Amino acid sequence: MAAKINLKDLTLPELVDMVRSMDAEKYRARQVAEWVFQKGALSFEEMTNLPQVFRRRLASIAVTGNLKILARQVSRAGDTVKYLFGLDDGQAVESVLMKHSYGNSVCVSTQVGCRMGCRFCASGLEGFIRNLSPGEIYGQVLGIQMDSGERISHVVIMGTGEPLDNFRATLVFIKNVSAPYGLNIGQRHITVSTCGLVPRIRELARERLAITLAVSLHAPVDSLRDMLVPVNKKYPLRELMGACRDYAKETGRRVTFEYALLAGVNDSRECAAQLGRLLSGMLCHVNLIPANPVPERGIRPPAKRQVELFKNTLEAAGVATTIRRGLGADIDAACGQLRRRIMAGVK
Repeated sequence: MAAKINLKDLTLPELVDMVRSMDAEKYRARQVAEWVFQKGALSFEEMTNLPQVFRRRLASIAVTGNLKILARQVSRAGDTVKYLFGLDDGQAVESVLMKHSYGNSVCVSTQVGCRMGCRFCASGLEGFIRNLSPGEIYGQVLGIQMDSGERISHVVIMGTGEPLDNFRATLVFIKNVSAPYGLNIGQRHITVSTCGLVPRIRELARERLAITLAVSLHAPVDSLRDMLVPVNKKYPLRELMGACRDYAKETGRRVTFEYALLAGVNDSRECAAQLGRLLSGMLCHVNLIPANPVPERGIRPPAKRQVELFKNTLEAAGVATTIRRGLGADIDAACGQLRRRIMAGVK
């Protein structure tokens, strides 16, 4: 028996094709989309503006694709909530709700596990398991909005996995979550993070989306980045910087460079000066991130004074820089930690 279709995996044109194949009117696709993408209907019986016969036919071939919350952790400050969502095949993924003065942001995962092998990241400790579908990515945002009862205004595609390694699903998700029939989150409020898959960065530029591209840089020279971000061996800094400069030129959008500060590894004044030279004259912004501790990797954050010195050195070189506000350090903050603990049954 063929698996049922997850309606959240479909775009509106695909929904139109589906309802037409069922001999239903085209406008029914929009109604279905609103029930699935906006209202989070759990069953087809809830879709009361659709004919009962049509609902029964839908139920025979499709599912609404809502995700089940397996675990939830709330920070002491109440400004961060980490979720573990269960998937139909028994796997699970993490997502995070972050409450800011400008609105509520959700960080979503795009894969179960990750194949990139970045040294400081907890999400790849168990290797790559599988890609998420567009609907499984979407279900994280909708599930958190429904659970919190608060509107989600920003999305960061920066959880477990490499979004550009799951390129099509990530694109479909962006188009659905920003659509009027979806959650209508403006693309300027959506950030896609990558560790530097150069061909995909160039492909993303051709999509001409209004999103923010965030590149996980973490080192200013190839010798250090090869160690921290192994994909650098395939796409070294010269190629990556060329793709990023072209992306900024083609889209008119400023590129954000994420730089996780690891004590004694990449946080020296020399590293800051090298980074300033690397990014000189580029339409960009650096987001400094004192690393979340990952005991399995021997990772710890630098002292606050060292973080400020790094920032000041970059700004003196003319590079716009901010320090990310730390949220949720008391709730398995690093990507993948909650999943590993729950899935392993560790208390």
